[in-house]
Amino acid sequence: MKNTTLSLALGLLCMTTASHLHAQTTAAGTAAPVLPLYSGSIPDSKPSQVQETSVTETAGVRISNVIQPTLTVFMPDRAKANGTSVIICPGGGYARLAIDHEGYDVAKRLNEMGVAAFVLKYRLPNDRSQPDKSIAPLLDAQQALRLVRQLAPKYSLNPERIGLMGFSAGGHLAATAGTHFAQPVGDNPGPASVRPAFLVLLYPVISFSDSLKHTGSRDNLIGATASPAQVRRYSNELQVSAQTPPTFLVHAEDDKTVPVQNSLVFYDALRRHNVPAEMHLYPKGGHGFGMNNATTKDQWMDRLQNWLADNGWLTK
Repeated sequence: MKNTTLSLALGLLCMTTASHLHAQTTAAGTAAPVLPLYSGSIPDSKPSQVQETSVTETAGVRISNVIQPTLTVFMPDRAKANGTSVIICPGGGYARLAIDHEGYDVAKRLNEMGVAAFVLKYRLPNDRSQPDKSIAPLLDAQQALRLVRQLAPKYSLNPERIGLMGFSAGGHLAATAGTHFAQPVGDNPGPASVRPAFLVLLYPVISFSDSLKHTGSRDNLIGATASPAQVRRYSNELQVSAQTPPTFLVHAEDDKTVPVQNSLVFYDALRRHNVPAEMHLYPKGGHGFGMNNATTKDQWMDRLQNWLADNGWLTK
């Protein structure tokens, strides 16, 4: 009887989660299509018993064990659309994805600015399903940039105005994509550019150095016994160049999970290489506040809208 009750409860949870995921809508009120990231075989994958799981918590849906990476498409009203698009990488320590408040909710706010948004459900590092877990998330981020660029005519997008946004570990992924685009990962990267036009990083994991790292993110991506070369490779403050895209940063100074110094060292590296950057630091807010830092009336999304406008990305 206990097993039957447990099975029913799990079934209802899965149905609720599935219903939630399929109920996503764009700002224009239409259903948000979900696109497979790859049309054929998925690179850096191997057969396994790993199965994707979704759990609905108070803060929203948490997805883990991603096997089939996807893009969920949120298009603005045609009257507002300006041709700019943003690929969103939710956070979760490279162990799960906070797909709602660091994904779908943000996409809808971007739609209000006339910006198309694509929420990336990227693969999380997993030795059981990936030959090299350290490159799987970056493969997916780079493929997302290629796919959105390929789909630009269909969605009336400017292929030179595709930005990348990331939260926490998703911020690390976005920063990695923004500093490693010159040498794409994978066996057959193809000719299409994987350089984002701009980066938006929210309380991002930047450095894997011992003094700044978020232990979970580092261990999940490159392992607890990673070589110094691997640590350096994925410490993105060390990978900034003059070609790194313009960047918008937001962090709370009291963040106990990902120290604010992560954003500070990245900002400093951008300035040294004369890369345009804007950073907003809040005295309080902790970690993982998504769009709404409850400790202040200031809305960083409004600041982002100003930055995008000032740089011409909201101009039709």
